[in-house]
Amino acid sequence: MPTPERSPGTQLPEPWMCFFDDLDTLIEEPIEIHCFGGFVLIHVYGVARTTNDIDYVGLIPRPLQSKLTELAGEGSALHRRHGVYLDAVGVATVPEAYQERLIAILSGTWKNVKLFALEAHDLALSKLERNLERDRDDVQRLARAGYLNPETLQSRYRSELRPHLLARETWHDQTMDMWIGSFWPEIQNP
Repeated sequence: MPTPERSPGTQLPEPWMCFFDDLDTLIEEPIEIHCFGGFVLIHVYGVARTTNDIDYVGLIPRPLQSKLTELAGEGSALHRRHGVYLDAVGVATVPEAYQERLIAILSGTWKNVKLFALEAHDLALSKLERNLERDRDDVQRLARAGYLNPETLQSRYRSELRPHLLARETWHDQTMDMWIGSFWPEIQNP
């Protein structure tokens, strides 16, 4: 299974690189941004897709959330200058131990901005709850590109995501079964 990582010396295409260069000059202390969504699919996993935002599910330190939104969120000066923005997504549910599997994006490129991407299985599971057509397409593209293992996906769902769902567990179970049956038809669901 391929393991992606954006190494130092590699650059993001524009306008992303200049956006983060500018953000790094505005942020006065180190931050970690845990990215997922279309930005990660495109720039970490090489999945053909478009996006003009960087969805993120985690920020360390968390108290900088308001400051980051002010500097780089939708409608900010950086957004107007570069046409892209950061979007704190509060709806996505991610596996419990996702932080242990984060993938560094351009490690060491910026003084204060540190970008991390969700590992492919965690990224796929972050799309389970919403399960829109584009979410299913994203998961299917990750599967076709060889980034997903159905057993790992199911195991992580059962052990790290399902126990923390607040409602509709049966619906989520059915969605997972549908994904497995659709993306790996050779596998019989239990």
